[in-house]
Amino acid sequence: MSAIDPLPLLEPAATRVRDPVSGRSVWLARLVRDARVDAGVLTIDVVYGPQHNDAHRQGIGAALVENLRGLGWEGEVVLRVGEETPEPTPKEDPVKGMSGGGVMPHGGPVVEQEIEGVKHVVVVSSAKGGVGKSTIATNLAVALSQLGHPTGLMDADLYGPSVPRMMNVTNAPMVDDDQHIIPPSSYGVRCLSVGMLVPEEEAVIWRGPLVMNVLRQFLQQTQWGELDYLVVDLPPGTGDAQLTLVQGCKVAGAIVVTTPQEVALADAVRGIIMFDKLDVPVLGLVENMSWYELPDGRRDHVFGEDGGKRLALRHQLDLLGQIPLQTSLRKSGDEGLPAALGDDAIALAFKDLAMRVVEKLPVTTP
Repeated sequence: MSAIDPLPLLEPAATRVRDPVSGRSVWLARLVRDARVDAGVLTIDVVYGPQHNDAHRQGIGAALVENLRGLGWEGEVVLRVGEETPEPTPKEDPVKGMSGGGVMPHGGPVVEQEIEGVKHVVVVSSAKGGVGKSTIATNLAVALSQLGHPTGLMDADLYGPSVPRMMNVTNAPMVDDDQHIIPPSSYGVRCLSVGMLVPEEEAVIWRGPLVMNVLRQFLQQTQWGELDYLVVDLPPGTGDAQLTLVQGCKVAGAIVVTTPQEVALADAVRGIIMFDKLDVPVLGLVENMSWYELPDGRRDHVFGEDGGKRLALRHQLDLLGQIPLQTSLRKSGDEGLPAALGDDAIALAFKDLAMRVVEKLPVTTP
């Protein structure tokens, strides 16, 4: 039996052996986990990872024994080999910071919850302001209601709410005994907007956490009732509000609104990519302000021609509709009388859009 205590020799011996996987010594890489001496036998626990092949293991074991011999240990060496159980790799956020703290008012990620009674949540997005997204959202909601589907309209554009004016809602929502919001109805559509809660000319100057809390209340603390469709008018951009809404409820599909103009198309692409990363199906594109019809019947393509159609083809999406630039459509929004209520060509265009949405998201009856 050797008179030398091998345990003090283990660290210098292991420090001289390189781990080919990590590039560090097997001591610093924590491949050597434990050692003991019993009846002149030195037993060393060596734990390898899944990346260590047979050649790595044989080379490390031989080098470790050789270094112990060089330091004076003459007794038997037994290597007890173990396998490292790899820790599960955290799922990477599809969007940076999506699961981090601070999304909710008191930190922590938003938790997805069902909206009681709502069959399909359809978000209307543009990723750019000024393309008529709210016009499309309000008229889509009215057209769905006209087709006989119980429909709600939620205005998530908290900094620039348009729904109260476009839907001619002047009364504030009620609150029940459980502090749940009861949205008012207009033209058969249940509507909710922060514009119903603040004076019309007052700016909404809120930080992110308060905005997120309001969206959560609109989604989860509102008596929407039994709805086939809840149409959500998203704010422009691809930020906190969009992420909170997508995380807070199951979105059945998204509609991306653009104009034929190249500047708008570039932002529409960002919206499409955002929904793709968030696993939200894009139902298709709506090209707004497609043309202006002149008195002689000719079309003036003010913002370019068929930009939305080309974008839809490029991304293999359906072009759900092309809505012309019309004075009557602008006036209908300003006067709170949605164009979808009529029977002219523009109303039929919105009815066709609603029918396309119903085809893609049919309502099953129990």
